Order: sequence, then C-alpha cells, then structure tokens
Amino acid sequence: MQIQEVNNKKKVAFHTLGCRLNFSESGSIAQGFVDRGYEIVEFGESADVVFLNTCTVTDGADSTCRNLIRKAQNSSPEARIVVAGCYAQMEAEKIKQMQGVDLILGTSEKYKVFDYLESEDELAVHIDKSSEFNIAATTSVDSHTRAFLKIQDGCNYVCSFCIIPFARGRSRAITVAEALKEAKNLASQGFKEIILTGVNIGEYETTSGEKLIDLVRSIVDLPQIQRLRLGSVEPNTITKELLEMLKSSGKYQNHFHIPLQSGSDDILKSMRRKYSISQYKEILAMVESYFPGSAFGADIIIGYPGETEEQFLETFNFLRQSPITHFHVFPYSKRKGTTATKLENHIQSPIKKERVKTLMMLGEAKLDEYSQNQVGTHTEVLFESLVDGYWEGYSSNYLKIRVKSNEDLRNQILPVSIEDYKAGILRGIVL
Repeated sequence: MQIQEVNNKKKVAFHTLGCRLNFSESGSIAQGFVDRGYEIVEFGESADVVFLNTCTVTDGADSTCRNLIRKAQNSSPEARIVVAGCYAQMEAEKIKQMQGVDLILGTSEKYKVFDYLESEDELAVHIDKSSEFNIAATTSVDSHTRAFLKIQDGCNYVCSFCIIPFARGRSRAITVAEALKEAKNLASQGFKEIILTGVNIGEYETTSGEKLIDLVRSIVDLPQIQRLRLGSVEPNTITKELLEMLKSSGKYQNHFHIPLQSGSDDILKSMRRKYSISQYKEILAMVESYFPGSAFGADIIIGYPGETEEQFLETFNFLRQSPITHFHVFPYSKRKGTTATKLENHIQSPIKKERVKTLMMLGEAKLDEYSQNQVGTHTEVLFESLVDGYWEGYSSNYLKIRVKSNEDLRNQILPVSIEDYKAGILRGIVL
C-alpha cells in the first residue's frame, strides 16, 4: 500500500484507550513517529497511519476497540491501520477478520511498529509475551500538561476476574536511575506534574529489588517537578513508610486511587484479593491521617458471579459511608482464561446494568457533595486548557476547576479561591 504525502510530511493519528499506562506508552510511540518526520493529527482526520492503542479489561472496552477500527477505516481508507496493545494481544484472531487492518501488535511488539511498517504485507500479526521492560512516558508532542511516567508493567497477582496478567505478562519495572533520567527529561520539556503509572506499582520493590520510596524521593527532589501523583495503588501495598515520605515531600497531591472491587468479604475472597473490608477501611483511615481531606477514587466491579442482592448492598453501603468520591464502576465481564469464567451463577445483564446505574448515581451524589464542600476554600490549580471561555485545570484533590482570565494560563500552577459550584462545575478566581 502506497503512503500518500501532503507537503512531504506523512500524517499519523492516535487513539488510546484504557489506563494511564497506555497513555504513557502512546506518548513514547508518538514521539517516535515525530522523530521520523510524521505530523500528528487528530483521530478522525485523514492520515497515512492510524495507531490504536487498545484495552481489553471489559467487554465494553473490546466493543469500543472494534468501533474505533471501523471509524479509522472510514476516516482514512488508504491508511495503514495499526491495532496494538492488550486487545490485540488477546484477540488477534478476531481482529484479523476485520477489513482494513494492516498490523496487529501485542503489548510488547507495539514498540517495534516502525520496523513492521516498512513491511509491504497486507496483514501482519506480531504477538510476543516478552519479559522486557519498555520505558515509556508522556512527551511534549502529546499536548498534555501533566506527564505520565511508566515505572512498572505486568502483574504477578492472580485475581480471578483479571485478564491483565495474560495480556501484559509478569511484573517487571524500571530502575530508580532510569526513572530519574526519564523524570529529568520530562522536567526539561516543561512538565511540572508527574503521575507514576503501572499495572501494580505497589509491587515495585518486590519486582525491581529497589524501594519505591527511593524512586519517588529522587523525583520529588527535582526542583522543576512541583507536583507528584501515584496511579492506581493496590491497598495491601500502601505502607506508613510510603505515606510518610509522600507527606514529607511537600509535592504529593491529596488524591489517591485505591482499587476496591467489592464491599463484600465473600466476593473479595472469591476474587482472590489480598485484603478484607476491615483492612481496606484501616488503609483509608491511615491515608487520611497523613493527608486530611483527600479525595479517594476506587475501581468497583458489579455483578461478579454469584453476587447476591445482599452482597451488592454491602458494597453500596460501604461506599455510601466511605470517603470515596471518584467511582470507577464496571459490570463484571467474562475474560478468556480467567478462573471467574468457570464459576456458577453468572449474573444476568439487566441486573448488572441496574446495579451499575445505582452505584453510578451514588458516586455522582458523593462527588457532588464533596465538590460543593470545596466552595469557600483555596487551592492550587495546574491549568491545562481553555474550555468554553474558561481556563480549566486540576486541583490537588483532582477536581476540575475553571477560572476566567485574559492571560494564557496553560501549564501554570496558580492559587485559586473557589467561589461557586453549579451544574457540576467548580469555578473560582485566581488570587
């Protein structure tokens, strides 16, 4: 297939699904395209190459991936379409049946996309479960203000519902020295906030032999980096030592994403999670003791096989009484190769949908209340973009805040007085 050139510059469009880890990886791959003379255009515009970095954590993610492939075919019928990542790793045969796909690259092979693009094959599939750690981070070509830095990949846990160990392999990690080098590079590009990402970053020390607190300390010591966040952290890996270091850094933001999955001990046990509800409560309390008033996010799976109405209500009541305000609710999906698919009493789809809706409404109400309580307070905001005539950015506790300004506030961290909350939007004034 011949690649058309416009103004002697080839075009590539990206679409990334799923976790922050995927976004960090897309950033590195996008930089590789720019280094080779490509211009990055918006997904949906005509391009010479369309790169889809996919997710397969749920049925919904799989369906979205298939829809994106069709959209890529429609917007760029002459493009070379690359389907990469977790969905490609697990469902290459299904993707092969779709017309227009030129390259199918697994979770490790996607980094070799430039080698494979040179092939003239109509359809090439490269799936490899490599144990290599591929360094990845946001770059300036991403148009992001906050930077994602990948410090860990894969997972050694065997949760009954999770396909990620099959898609990404066993746990592996960056070294502290490599992480510091990448952080310095991000700082040199003007990034002021770094989010450390991975599949299971709490297992960093077990995987790498080095301490996570040493990695974090090396990054917060960089004067250009003013804010730091951790991605999703498994509750059983949060320690006092880690929290003490984060608190003493003065740069860690007061938002924590701590996966829950269920509020029922019986369901957690079947899921093979490494904590009980009482232990999870203790972890939240410990975090709050170091970071009072923090915002908490959590992943929740609803409709796990055998989940009774009583067990669902256990989850609902736990969440209602907890400080968790940022809900990430998923209906349980059968994932190929996982042990949960073999369980009995799978929940019917209408029941799952109704339970998901109920939890989503609770989450919206709790986030609304938490946001309303911010009115009258002061916070610092890292401004990212202009939206509907307002500059918008994230506060320390991961709330979007808008202000009016005639100045360009992009990538500035400024003190803001929060003045009102209407229609789900916090507004304030720069102090």
